[in-house]
Amino acid sequence: MTELRPLVQAFVQPGRIEAIFLRPARRQAVLRAGTATAIAGRGLEGDRSSTRPAAPGGGGRRQVTLIQAEHLPAIAALAGLAEVDAGTLRRNLVVSGLNLLAARSPFADTPLVLCVGGQVMLEVTGPCEPCSRMEELLGSGGYNAMRGHGGITARVLAGGVLQIGDAVTVRPR
Repeated sequence: MTELRPLVQAFVQPGRIEAIFLRPARRQAVLRAGTATAIAGRGLEGDRSSTRPAAPGGGGRRQVTLIQAEHLPAIAALAGLAEVDAGTLRRNLVVSGLNLLAARSPFADTPLVLCVGGQVMLEVTGPCEPCSRMEELLGSGGYNAMRGHGGITARVLAGGVLQIGDAVTVRPR
């Protein structure tokens, strides 16, 4: 039988940043960006999460939100829509080619990190559950269409510049 610990670290290919969105304030329109600066322990510069006071122990659990590009057609289908614009979902980073949920190790003694571009390191902190606003933005049933497809939340361990097209890899911490 194969040991699970090495399997948790094996990914077929790197992912890729497809889109970057900044949320300046609650209920304000998201801003599409070509680049963003990740601030360790805070979030993305220009995003409302980065303006919160730094919490002890590396900051809050929801500094950056990520969603898989491959989930967008599933959300659209479940919401009864032809398509869903990623900006509508209010996640910071849209990533293709990588199973983001698998980037959180089930083993506490073998943590994994997402490495974005050459500098940024993110620690996956959990699922990004949808909020009631998805019902408003996607229509009736939008909240449930997002459940299980809402992406992940992460904490910024190492800051730096990230941009559309950057590779996203997973490695042991």
